Amino acid sequence: MFPPAYPSLKEQMMKLVVNGEEIESSGSSLPDLLVQMGASPKRVAVMVNGTVISAAERQAVTLRAGDRIEILTFAAGG
Repeated sequence: MFPPAYPSLKEQMMKLVVNGEEIESSGSSLPDLLVQMGASPKRVAVMVNGTVISAAERQAVTLRAGDRIEILTFAAGG
C-alpha cells in the first residue's frame, strides 16, 4: 500500500518558542505565524533566533521547528 499523498495535519505542525512559550504552528512562514498569533504586521517588531527581522524581510523568512521568535507590539501611550 502506498503512503497518503498529503501528510496529515499533525505531521505538518511544528513546535516553535514564541515570546518564551512553546507553541505548535502549522504555518511555515513568519507572516503565517504573525496571522496565527493575531499580530498586526505594521505594529510589531520581530526577532527570530536573536536576529531582528525588518518588515521588508519578513516575507522571505521560513520558520523551522525549534526556532525562537520574539514578537514585540508597539503601543501608543502618554
